[in-house]
Amino acid sequence: MNNSAPGFQKHPNYEVNIEASPAHIRVLVGDTVLADTQNAVAVTETKHRPVLYLPREDVNESLLAASETSTHCPFKGDASYWSVTTDDGTLNDVMWSYLTPFDECLALQGYVSFYTDRVQLEIDGELQAKVGPGWTQ
Repeated sequence: MNNSAPGFQKHPNYEVNIEASPAHIRVLVGDTVLADTQNAVAVTETKHRPVLYLPREDVNESLLAASETSTHCPFKGDASYWSVTTDDGTLNDVMWSYLTPFDECLALQGYVSFYTDRVQLEIDGELQAKVGPGWTQ
């Protein structure tokens, strides 16, 4: 079955690169660890800031609730969203995943990402600045 991304047909020079990250990644809300992995992938995309995706099995799913929110990327596919509830409250639509990504981004299947401007991102033990994903200039 062909599940090719329509975005690459319209924009053949657009790039989405997915590479394994050797870093130890933790995602926290307050003192609650939402995710902890050494098996993340880094996605670099034309005109976007890099985004880390973590294996779903390394996420504490007991804190998640599926949302009805979805978005469409012509390069990666349709994203599903989850909200996270901890003792510190609920963060709506803070995590997303491409459950059935387009063929060109199939490596993202089984991975999730977080809005890093709403959670604390720790890379190799160092807390990162709260910068969310999105377009660069």
